[in-house]
Amino acid sequence: MSDHPSAASLPPVPPLNAEAPHTSRVYTCQCGRTTFFVNSRCLACGTALGYHPERASLLPLAPGEEADTWVEWGTPGPTYVSCANRDTPANCNWLVPHAGGDAHARLCRACRLNRTIPNLDDPAQPDNGGLWGRVEQAKRRLVSALLVMGLPVASRETEDTEQGLMFDILRSTEPGKHVMTGHDDGLITLNVAEADDAKRERTRQAMNEPYRTVVGHFRHEIGHYYWYRLVEKTEWLPRFRALFGDENQDYAESLKKSYEDGPRPDWPLHFVSAYASVHPWEDWAECWAHYMHMRDTVDTALSYGLTLNPAQLDFTPFDADVLYLPDHPDAERFLAFLNHWTQLTMLLNGMSRAMGQPDFYPFVMPHEVVAKLHFIHLLVVETGQAQAIVSL
Repeated sequence: MSDHPSAASLPPVPPLNAEAPHTSRVYTCQCGRTTFFVNSRCLACGTALGYHPERASLLPLAPGEEADTWVEWGTPGPTYVSCANRDTPANCNWLVPHAGGDAHARLCRACRLNRTIPNLDDPAQPDNGGLWGRVEQAKRRLVSALLVMGLPVASRETEDTEQGLMFDILRSTEPGKHVMTGHDDGLITLNVAEADDAKRERTRQAMNEPYRTVVGHFRHEIGHYYWYRLVEKTEWLPRFRALFGDENQDYAESLKKSYEDGPRPDWPLHFVSAYASVHPWEDWAECWAHYMHMRDTVDTALSYGLTLNPAQLDFTPFDADVLYLPDHPDAERFLAFLNHWTQLTMLLNGMSRAMGQPDFYPFVMPHEVVAKLHFIHLLVVETGQAQAIVSL
């Protein structure tokens, strides 16, 4: 007889952090119609909309007393301006507190992280604007989730010159000089060509990857950033090494060996992806990306009111024994989230197959990966709580 609880008896998924909102992706206009994260105007009544990153909410807007300013509809609250990238190919719908100042002060929490963007006036690459717009949409999704998670998000250029974050969104302009997506000391570089669906798919097939998206790149590379920010030189480092391995092993040699010999044959038993088996840093970044995949997908399902009937799913839930700290006070909440995610991916994979599409989530999660995800969750929760205390 199995010691696992029955699928039908699983509790509903609770918020991962009871004190913080989840990353909602569905909102309501002043007219009562549904609006969505990417909207800048209500399609039903034409009301202007703007995303408030601190409140994690898409607000219906009315014109303010000053030109080009906004206030929340029906609320005598603060005045906002639109992000300076609203009328660019980035099509940013985020709000900025109205405080005057230089052009950088008019950039939102996501756009101010950019150090470099593609040349939008290059006649040899007229699609730069459209590709950059897709990149920025994925980056806004990333940043909105990071803020709800309570993680530090600040511009390396203007807000935190020591530990902040910045992005170079680049495009190869010369033959033989390929822009490599990666992270280096707070700088995340992304090849804007990753937003070209056809080129990205060719690369995915050439690399034999089951999944490759712009938001996936961002979630992976931001994982590297938060390793340096939250793990290195902290009390979490020895615990990281016990779970993921010693990061001091030669990274270049590990990467070279993987490319020449392929991933270790037993990687599906220990890692979430073949690339995760290359080096402890990549294992961490891959697990971080999957943790963000899980959170945003579950949050989106909750936003849409999606419910599941576990009794109709052939599903054996995880139990607490597979967690990093089974006796942690938050263990049951994380376990409910994990099992909800597993059921959700079963449903979504089935829906994808019904449309003749690849699986929504083409991964299998071994027990060792579950422990790593729980480790990341505990670190995120502790960091978010510390950030909240600092902001008081």
